[in-house]
Amino acid sequence: MTDTLKRSFPPVVDATTRVLVLGSLPGERSLAEQRYYAHPQNQFWRLMSPVAGRDLVPLAYAERLAALQASGIGLWDVVAQARRTGSSDAAIRDLAANDLAALVATLPQLRAIGFNGGTALRHGRAQLGEAAAHYAIVALPSSSPLHTVGVAAKQKAWLALADYL
Repeated sequence: MTDTLKRSFPPVVDATTRVLVLGSLPGERSLAEQRYYAHPQNQFWRLMSPVAGRDLVPLAYAERLAALQASGIGLWDVVAQARRTGSSDAAIRDLAANDLAALVATLPQLRAIGFNGGTALRHGRAQLGEAAAHYAIVALPSSSPLHTVGVAAKQKAWLALADYL
């Protein structure tokens, strides 16, 4: 694995987005497949299933995204691009931020922003600035397989997102 420039994906949002879940930067597997949370050991889709009210795991990727959007849930990342070897957030350097404040300004029904992991929370809150005061901020334990806490231990925090749908 080389320390190459990695770029995030476009946001998955629309005018009905009520909850925005922000990660840090897609991992190697996700970048290779051009899909959010593509690594089979990433717990994101299992954690989001009860929030969305439907089992997202067996769905094809496009159906997963459609089910999230139908539930009022959007996705994006706080990092637009950065250099990183591997998939660990700890290896992120030379980052350029996504313009989160500009994005949330386009989401009239947005009620809450969930940050998937500490890196997303730390950078995302700073990027939002004063705009953060207008939304519930939900700190989520990382869905990454590198964060070795099991799904059951993380689920309660993730279920809090459903309160804003």
